[in-house]
Amino acid sequence: MNYRKFGKLDWKPSALGFGCMRFPVIDGDSKRIDEEQAAAMLHLALEGGVNYFDTAYPYHGGTSEDFLGRTLEGGYREKVKLATKLPSWKIDQPEDFDYYLNEQLKRLRTEQIDFYLLHTLNEKSWQKIYRLGVLPWLEKARSDGRIAYLGFSFHDDLEVFKSIIDAYQGWDFCQIQYNYMDRNYQAGQEGLRYAAERGIGVVIMEPLRGGRLVDPPRAVQELWDSAETKRSPAEWSLQWLWDQPEVSLVLSGMSNLQQVEENLASASRSGVGLLSREELLLVDQVKKTYESFSLIPCTRCGYCIPCPEGVDIPRILQIYNDGTIYEKFNRAADEYILWVPEENKADLCVVCGECLEKCPQSIPIPDWLEKIHSEFTQAS
Repeated sequence: MNYRKFGKLDWKPSALGFGCMRFPVIDGDSKRIDEEQAAAMLHLALEGGVNYFDTAYPYHGGTSEDFLGRTLEGGYREKVKLATKLPSWKIDQPEDFDYYLNEQLKRLRTEQIDFYLLHTLNEKSWQKIYRLGVLPWLEKARSDGRIAYLGFSFHDDLEVFKSIIDAYQGWDFCQIQYNYMDRNYQAGQEGLRYAAERGIGVVIMEPLRGGRLVDPPRAVQELWDSAETKRSPAEWSLQWLWDQPEVSLVLSGMSNLQQVEENLASASRSGVGLLSREELLLVDQVKKTYESFSLIPCTRCGYCIPCPEGVDIPRILQIYNDGTIYEKFNRAADEYILWVPEENKADLCVVCGECLEKCPQSIPIPDWLEKIHSEFTQAS
């Protein structure tokens, strides 16, 4: 295993971190973790040098923390750093901070959580918990020993990310979605460097874009096959991240022993600055090839929002494009139905035309919204 720098901390994380949200399950029930197989995966990762395990309050329907705590008993706990996350959307009053942290300590069977994150922050959730006093509470929890290091996971745009970074001098680390396709998405590469320049460790989630980069279309696979050094699409994605010095560690939500074995092998070959100029250009070419499959020329500039009816136009267009780009249409339909709130869905469009006047790409947005909503609802 290779180990890396973690911001300003005097501790080195394994290049690969274990994300505990995609364990194998029984009969397709996310709450029923296949504990025998999942424990074997965790122990294999430990033997391979992984020292950072990441979970969260809602993972596997609330069972991931408890399973992880039990599996790390018997001397394993001392070998790893545990990361979990405050369910920020459940916080309605100051007393809730202690309630959830204390419950998580019990679930994980530990007296201290090494790395504690405020989960899935965006502008709205950040403002809410900030007003409720989350920062002084974090300091208190750190001073009384329940938390060692403080951070947050993030899902919003770059300026919101910077504002959260700048709001508190005590951040030790953060967690962002980042991969070679998402260089300018949410915090993106600029956010990665912004945090790293301030001595904040940066943990990477969704390095394979939720698995979308693992099984590419033929045109993309042919590009990977043209490289002198042969790597799987997954390893190309991981090595591109590990090549960057600002990346502290890369999380992988592994689902079987083979994935653990493959990722451990990839991590053992990782390092900063190991990819050649030609290999980096190849990754750029792969990115452009994927993007060429996009049907809607949306650049996610955001000029079309806010929509008077509340439609989340950029997100909906992105989900549709992703379904086309990665040939995962049914998955995109599920994402739209399950994760786009009813008050933001495409069928709320009244064809007022306001977005048409603002879109610099001259996209016929109302037409696309009608088409997307129809196709996604029929596919789900």
